[in-house]
Amino acid sequence: MKETNTVKEKLKQFLVILIPILVTQLGMFAMNFFDTIMSGRYSPVDLAGVAIGSSLWVPVFTGLSGILLSITPIVAQHIGGNSKKEVPNTILQGVYASIFLSVVVMITGAFLLDPILNGMNIESEVRSIAKEYLIALSFGIIPLFIYNALRSFIDALGMTRVSMFITLTSLPINVVFNYLLIYGKLGFPTLGGVGAGYASAITYWLIALIAFWVIYSKRPFNEYRVFSKLYGISLDKWKELFKIGVPIGLSIFFEVSIFSAVTLLMSDYSTNVIAAHQAAINFASFLYMIPLSISMALTIVVGFEVGAKRLKDARTYSWMGVLIALILAVIYGILLLLFKNELAIIYTSDEEVLKLISHFLLYAVLFQLSDAIQAPVQGALRGYKDVNVTFIMALVSYWVIGLPLGYILSHYTSFGPYGYWIGLTSGLTAGAITLSIRLLLIQKQFRKQYS
Repeated sequence: MKETNTVKEKLKQFLVILIPILVTQLGMFAMNFFDTIMSGRYSPVDLAGVAIGSSLWVPVFTGLSGILLSITPIVAQHIGGNSKKEVPNTILQGVYASIFLSVVVMITGAFLLDPILNGMNIESEVRSIAKEYLIALSFGIIPLFIYNALRSFIDALGMTRVSMFITLTSLPINVVFNYLLIYGKLGFPTLGGVGAGYASAITYWLIALIAFWVIYSKRPFNEYRVFSKLYGISLDKWKELFKIGVPIGLSIFFEVSIFSAVTLLMSDYSTNVIAAHQAAINFASFLYMIPLSISMALTIVVGFEVGAKRLKDARTYSWMGVLIALILAVIYGILLLLFKNELAIIYTSDEEVLKLISHFLLYAVLFQLSDAIQAPVQGALRGYKDVNVTFIMALVSYWVIGLPLGYILSHYTSFGPYGYWIGLTSGLTAGAITLSIRLLLIQKQFRKQYS
């Protein structure tokens, strides 16, 4: 990254960082998509098992990997403030912390997996596949978390195209091993949906090794000599990482897990309603990759400018990102309104479910507009290392406002299942407003601090 002087230069640099992040996020989304689709081709039972396993794993992974996102603003501010000597130790402490988190996940899973699965009202065969899928996946947890720590360093340097390259490399690897292990091709055992877990674990090892090789041997990463000295564990560094990272991780966890909670509450309705809800949520999650990617890009550029004490530039980047997200949300919102029926056909041919999906997608338009503000604003706040108040706002928005309001509208009004979507949109809107106010206050506070 470099200092920019005009809005045009900022826009160009921002897009150079953003586009690879977006491709990377879509690639990671596609990996889970292929696991689900290829397991479904093997058998409906394997599809159900993998879907349940994924629904348990994704909130845990996104929440804990969110903790490691703290590496990005810390490193970005070190680089922006010309404190490059601090970078290697920060990265290695991030790697140590990622291994620690991996071990905690595996130990916790060993004790809680059976009670959680046994508490679900699912067929025994589906329960068995979900358990074995998660056990298979666990062999790749350590390298996956290490990769997230290394990726945060790569992105902090503005070299997001490298992360994109690694993710795009991982996709065909994952698909090939899915094919070999799910269906038992070329002499490999036929494992069904469980094979998707092993395929993902193998892929995680490979992308961690690729990231290590890139940082060790390629410019500009090797200039930081991250692996030239083996630092001991520093509790002070861990405190800094977790002080920023835990609120980020919890914010992401509360946002992701609320959709799982709504899906569970939807069990009061018919199978068709649940299927339509899941299809609409799947498409909304796909669209969410856009504001999420903008959020991640803002953390990098805002952190860089704040580290260099160029507060006016940090402010410009912040609102530029929000504006881009809003413009894009309006564009794909209009397309969603125009082509909602055509989009619904992607998921089903059942007439009743098609109508329900089309109706859910109408609410998704408002949903996306709120996300287009709150996600980028959170990213900008992380660039300022402001995460504690952001976490509390996210908790209140999703779980104190969004979910209870959705439950009331769903059970005590004529909105029915759509009430949950109205509640979620209301929570996101409350988050967008309060977080925007928080960003304005933080920017004012930094101006006073460095005036």
